[in-house]
Amino acid sequence: MEWTDRHERFFLRLMSARAFLYTEMITTGAILHGDRPRLLDFAADEKPVGLQLGGSVPEDLAICAEVGENWGYDEINLNVGCPSDRVQSGKFGACLMAEPQLVADCIQAMCEAVDVPVTVKCRIGVDEQDPEQALPALADAVSKSGCRTLIVHARKAWLEGLSPKENRDVPPLDYDLVYRLKRDRPDLEIILNGGLTDVVQATQHLEFLDGVMFGRAAYQNPYLMSQVDRLYFGDVANPMHRTDVVEQYLPYVQRHLAEGVPLHAMTRHILGLFNGQPGARLWRRHISENAHKKGAGVDVLLEALDKVSKVQAQRESSDREMVNA
Repeated sequence: MEWTDRHERFFLRLMSARAFLYTEMITTGAILHGDRPRLLDFAADEKPVGLQLGGSVPEDLAICAEVGENWGYDEINLNVGCPSDRVQSGKFGACLMAEPQLVADCIQAMCEAVDVPVTVKCRIGVDEQDPEQALPALADAVSKSGCRTLIVHARKAWLEGLSPKENRDVPPLDYDLVYRLKRDRPDLEIILNGGLTDVVQATQHLEFLDGVMFGRAAYQNPYLMSQVDRLYFGDVANPMHRTDVVEQYLPYVQRHLAEGVPLHAMTRHILGLFNGQPGARLWRRHISENAHKKGAGVDVLLEALDKVSKVQAQRESSDREMVNA
């Protein structure tokens, strides 16, 4: 939530034309009573993109699913995995793992309302549940209601005793359980989420499953997306250089600045672009210190890029001198 907004998705799409992108989780209440254009608008360049919903009232989810389909989304996803305090109080997210029949009722209502695929993102269990029972029970319930795709974060969610941040790392991963779910239900599309940080290594899961989902890794180190089309879809084009990604992002930034969007709303998503590269710290620092200033424009990005280029040029020159020596 508050991460994969439209600006982040457009930025990621510059590096992968084929990856399927998702919105942040949007609650049914926000769509029913809030500013729909602000919540749901997206650029055509972002597609394919799915709308992720949070809610537990079948009728409300059906309405929101229909709104999403009419807005142009390619998929409607119900989140049954988010462990934050906010979702617990609103009875959506991971707490719904304990109510598979309610989730099934929600899925059925959504499937009856739209023609695009309706999918579920879940955990393997919650609190004291036995994942060996909880995950198959949820899968069977929603598949009977019309869901053919489960995106499984391969950890339990502990709503009592762990913070939302700890729930992303502390509960152990159980990839084998997700493998068995696919083996026993070959007709379902099963996509793995959780603990995936390396695009190359993640391809090993495709021997057992239908796909993988990257979350925080794609946000913190977005350039990993540049490998996706080649590794997962067989594209032969060379990945775009990081500098070229920035240059292609500039017209988008300029356009939205003219519409009144503050620079920091778009640049906060790109701080990790040079992670692991010479000049990465200068890139992050210059943008962080200047993007929020009144009147800040694309010159902030150009200045940050220039700092990175100078550091990298110095590094290359030093490397050449060492080789010649």
